[in-house]
Amino acid sequence: MAGQEHQMAYDRGITIFSPDGRIYQVEYAREAVKRGTPSVGVRTRDGVVFVVHLPAQSPLMRTDSIEKLRKIDDHIGIASAGHVADGRQLMDYARRDAQVNRLRYGEPIDTNTLTRHLADVIQQYTQFGGTRPFGVAFIVGGIDNGTPHLYETDPSGMSFEWNAVAVGGNAREIQEYLDSNYSEELDLDGGIRLAVSALSTAVGEPVTSERIRIATIRTDTTQFRELSPTEVSEKLAGMDSDSGSSS
Repeated sequence: MAGQEHQMAYDRGITIFSPDGRIYQVEYAREAVKRGTPSVGVRTRDGVVFVVHLPAQSPLMRTDSIEKLRKIDDHIGIASAGHVADGRQLMDYARRDAQVNRLRYGEPIDTNTLTRHLADVIQQYTQFGGTRPFGVAFIVGGIDNGTPHLYETDPSGMSFEWNAVAVGGNAREIQEYLDSNYSEELDLDGGIRLAVSALSTAVGEPVTSERIRIATIRTDTTQFRELSPTEVSEKLAGMDSDSGSSS
């Protein structure tokens, strides 16, 4: 009991480190991310791939209203996991930041700069009283000067660049699959197959076109593009036929 009271003295305030150097509210925010459905990003030689798994909801709900995947600028997209409302606020900030950069400097913002600005905002909410950390993690992908980039942010405000990364529920299992199967020679279709296979392996069942969304940013066009439901179904059908012919 005394140990619980000792912990509670530190987890009630976001501005207080525990004796072992932890900020409990940030750790709770990370747990909120783990409760969200997973999102996966893959960097390929031809661009960036995003695949997000949507939460199971009523069949009457329109899945395009679930904001886990958004275009930030023509050449940048974001996938999220965690609290959708927190993600929406930060995605709106990222879009404004991208537009301000175009107006101020006459050029598109690069992916690393936008990610650092986004991470700075997230970090600010881990050090001021009267606020709480954002319970969301992001995968930020884009094309800068013909080169694809992929970044991750977490509720502490840290950011890292990856070749392939997963956030949200089952992220550890997905990451292990990516670590074992990723190749820098992947093209966009290969990146989509890798991300979908990783999701299927982690959730323990084949993914369906109703439960995932896929977007790409090609290096040659530098345009964020979300695949239509018909295109997603075709991609999944092609994967099924490939696995059937190889078995």
